[in-house]
Amino acid sequence: MTASGVLADQGIRDLIAHGAITADPAILPAQVQPASLDLRLGHVAYRVRASFLAGKGRSVTERLQEFEMHRMDLSDGAVLEKGCVYVIPLMESLALPQGITAVANAKSSTGRLDLLTRTITDQGTEFDRIPEAYHGPLYAEVCPRSFSVLVRPGMRLNQIRFRAGQAVLTDADLTTLHQNEPLVDGTAVIAEGLGFSVDLHPTEGDLVGYRAKPHTGVIDLDKLNHYAPADYWEELHTRDGQLILDPGAFYILVSRESVTIPPDYAAEMAPYLAMVGEFRVHYAGFFDPGFGHSAAGGKGSRGVLEVRCHEAPFVLEHGQIVGRLVYERMQQRPATLYGTGIASNYQGQGLKLAKHFKAQ
Repeated sequence: MTASGVLADQGIRDLIAHGAITADPAILPAQVQPASLDLRLGHVAYRVRASFLAGKGRSVTERLQEFEMHRMDLSDGAVLEKGCVYVIPLMESLALPQGITAVANAKSSTGRLDLLTRTITDQGTEFDRIPEAYHGPLYAEVCPRSFSVLVRPGMRLNQIRFRAGQAVLTDADLTTLHQNEPLVDGTAVIAEGLGFSVDLHPTEGDLVGYRAKPHTGVIDLDKLNHYAPADYWEELHTRDGQLILDPGAFYILVSRESVTIPPDYAAEMAPYLAMVGEFRVHYAGFFDPGFGHSAAGGKGSRGVLEVRCHEAPFVLEHGQIVGRLVYERMQQRPATLYGTGIASNYQGQGLKLAKHFKAQ
């Protein structure tokens, strides 16, 4: 019987070798991460009237006939405009075996650009959730919320994880794990996952975050460490530990806690209960095995928070719980950990914008 847990890089390569994951062109070694597979944009984008799910018994291709407005060839690069919805076939397809499910999420840099990216499938009734034994193509629904972006085929905006059986830790399991290997510095708030709070009292200075400017230029997703932050972001400063969120605005903030993901575990950031306030935290949510971990007993890495305020202005206060990490067991320890042997842009991070912006 196959052991339960999130498949590590070795297991993902096995799925590729056995034809459960196929792609045209072939999957690149760099796409395989410690606990996930990066997915690549195909060559065409469909501008659609509205976001949609295929629904039972229907394919995405069928639904595109209903909702397509026009299509764009991405081969030489094309701009996805702010406020518009696009469906882009991905280069990867699945033929999952029985007992294997999958979940997708935006990559870290995608979320930090407020680039809403979700995976849809034929007959799908949920975003980003792929049932066991799914055979078929994958599509990315992309909606730029703050910045228009220039994309090309092969760009990797989202990623997918594969699971065998039940892998989520109970609160009792999580408490035991924290006792054996501290998951946060300080007191752990454990309730349906590991709670984390917002830092609005930095130890140095008074910069607590960034707010996306409403009228900016296009961001070419191939250009790294290129754009001046001041052209796209407004700095946020506070000395009283409070920040008033504006409806419809997008913010980059940082968690007060430094978080550790031990090598035999992975985690997913889940939005906190809506009843705590008029805002949503989290667009990109995978934390790989080894995030914030070091063999020497490191103190973790802080989580960057992507925050959007909803209908009413809302006062966010220092130390307020804004989200939770749901931990899962790995099926086996990855051959390569986050921050060790791979280019990990956000290991040891603090408050940090996406990698496309020049370091402050």
